[in-house]
Amino acid sequence: MYKIDKIQKEKQRIHIIVKVISTILYMILIPIIIFNFTLIIKSFIDPNEIPDFFGYKSFVIVSGSMEPTIMTGDAILVKEVSEDEIKTNDIISFSQEGTIVTHRITEMIEENGVKKYKTKGDNNNSEDKEKITYEKIEGKYQFRIRQFGVMVEILKNKITLILLILIVIFVYYYRGKIENRKKLRKEKRKKYTEENKQ
Repeated sequence: MYKIDKIQKEKQRIHIIVKVISTILYMILIPIIIFNFTLIIKSFIDPNEIPDFFGYKSFVIVSGSMEPTIMTGDAILVKEVSEDEIKTNDIISFSQEGTIVTHRITEMIEENGVKKYKTKGDNNNSEDKEKITYEKIEGKYQFRIRQFGVMVEILKNKITLILLILIVIFVYYYRGKIENRKKLRKEKRKKYTEENKQ
């Protein structure tokens, strides 16, 4: 009897662990899948534009120009904002010579009736040579995830996305199977108890 109770407790413990792990996986993986799936679809629809998710875009920092504010290898999230929401000292991501640069606005000026932004990396000694117009701005910096850049690049991969979807399906299927077994055992015990009473 003691052994049966011990086995039952062990099974319950494993069931709880599986349930917790699967819940955590759902909470992490499903938003990532939705986010990346949206970006992939948008990149197919308009390959010349950087895809966004409800105005949010993610970038990976590959240089130390903004250290220590933003470190190399960090993943950042920027948000598309109106021109009125951009001010001096804001950190912005913008396109420059075919690449995306994330620097701080040091000054806003007007040239021939056009508003332009002088930018500089916090870790750089001098300002960027090119003045940025609003059209080149991809978004205003919101926050960073430390050293998550490599993971972001991996998650953007189509094969990785398919694997994540398969993992979610497997976890869902496995969790459902456990719940069904538990339900069947409960029904059998109930039936056995009722028969013994008679």
